[in-house]
Amino acid sequence: RCAMSPAAVVRGLALAALLMLSPAGAARQARRPNVVLILTDDQDVCLGGMTPLKKTNALIAQMGITFLNAYVPSALCCPSRASILTGKYPHNHHVVNNTLEGNCSSKLWQKIQEPYTFPALLKTMCGYQTFFAGKYLNEYGAEDAGGVGHVPPGWSFWYALEKNSKYYNYTLSVNGKARRHGENYSVDYLTDVLANMSLDFLEYKSNFEPFFMMISTPAPHSPWTAAPQYMKSFQNVSAPRNSNFNIHGKNKHWLIRQAKTPMTNSSIQFLDDAYRKRWQTLLSVDDLVEKLVKKLEVNGELDNTYIFYTSDNGFHTGQFSLPIDKRQLYEFDIKVPLLVRGPGIKPNQTNKMLVANIDLGPTILDIAGYDLNKTQMDGMSLLPLLRGDKNLTWRSDFLVEYQGEGYNGSDPTCPGLGPGVTHCFPDCVCEDSYNNTYACVRTLSTSWDLQYCEFDDREVFVEVYNLTADPHQINNIAKTIDQEILEKMNYRLMMLQSCSGATCRTPGVFDPGYRFDPRLMFSNHGVRARRFSARSL
Repeated sequence: RCAMSPAAVVRGLALAALLMLSPAGAARQARRPNVVLILTDDQDVCLGGMTPLKKTNALIAQMGITFLNAYVPSALCCPSRASILTGKYPHNHHVVNNTLEGNCSSKLWQKIQEPYTFPALLKTMCGYQTFFAGKYLNEYGAEDAGGVGHVPPGWSFWYALEKNSKYYNYTLSVNGKARRHGENYSVDYLTDVLANMSLDFLEYKSNFEPFFMMISTPAPHSPWTAAPQYMKSFQNVSAPRNSNFNIHGKNKHWLIRQAKTPMTNSSIQFLDDAYRKRWQTLLSVDDLVEKLVKKLEVNGELDNTYIFYTSDNGFHTGQFSLPIDKRQLYEFDIKVPLLVRGPGIKPNQTNKMLVANIDLGPTILDIAGYDLNKTQMDGMSLLPLLRGDKNLTWRSDFLVEYQGEGYNGSDPTCPGLGPGVTHCFPDCVCEDSYNNTYACVRTLSTSWDLQYCEFDDREVFVEVYNLTADPHQINNIAKTIDQEILEKMNYRLMMLQSCSGATCRTPGVFDPGYRFDPRLMFSNHGVRARRFSARSL
């Protein structure tokens, strides 16, 4: 069970003596911290995604810590959310894309992974009340995987969206019972419904156990339906025209090179409109955060509650002439906001350490007092960083991995592209393909800010970026970088793609404790041995 320190035992005895006098107040003082995790859908940080959230910035960032280098190990909803829940890389939880075949909310996921998610441990081992509201996994509610009657283990209160993000005309699983919503703003707008259900939970929950809440908003995912009062906001805003906007992705994987440059005026108008609407939907998330913080304050629970704010992946709008999507290996898709406030966290801090969403589960279990050695999680607890501990040894790299989605047949509107592509726009620019399957080592050390990536295609295409000199990843230096560094990164990638638990946290290429044996490059564990694919599931 979650261990209690001697001091906690003493507090528990004192609590027993006080129960007759002030049960609710005494319980609040003695219990472990509460945790709230707010998860947005497709919210970038590189392209200004946090700009509309003025209240969130004031209530979480300015009252706590902002992680400037927070990443996801897979820039797509379902694999990323599975990484949050399990604390594992995709090659260990086996959710590789947004399809049932890719293990998204499949029967296999339910059997093998769901019983060991961090919320399940919080509830069964640590005695937390657990509350979920919003989007879970993209295929949740699929009839082939139990429908909305399936309630994952570990949740005391379950209000989950069937399938993918919507704002109106959706179905919720309310503790396993389907509840249909229409299109009346005052009772159906999903972001507001999630806010109201969260406030109801805080009003009526037990005061004798700590709680964990996960609130997973549809915003700013498509279809980008803003609340009526925000539909005219940001009329003069357009997508950022940074140096990788609307340029040809030269020396990049073929999927990036196939994007037409320059983009058509209609494509640019479309992505500008999408960018604006995304910001509009986030204003309702900002309201949700404000309501939640105020309610915690009124309840006298704010000072004993950690609040995490993050997203499942980034997004792009016109970078390398790709109109809109995520799922690519570049910073704009893999980097996310991460803000945290809570007990012992000093206000208005920033932290440059390399962190990932596989760290959220270990962090929250650590807050609850659970022994992390009993888990199989790949991530690290952020609690020492939140407390401001000095002289920490921290990771200098992590793994990014993605398995491309594609259809066997050709897209009838784009026959020239051949089979295997998907998510294509009217001008035959496609955002994904079967062989958009890659793995990267993202390194951030005192001496290097580097990304090394290999594609699982016939070319075994390699992309390498020095982000110190080239922060927008325009120049692929795979053919010019020092050969020894390439070999070390190739070997490190092999190690990370087969890692599990503690072996995912070994020293990186530029760490003092790193050991490299070139002979291992030519062992039986070569390039092809480390690929993960649907065939291995």
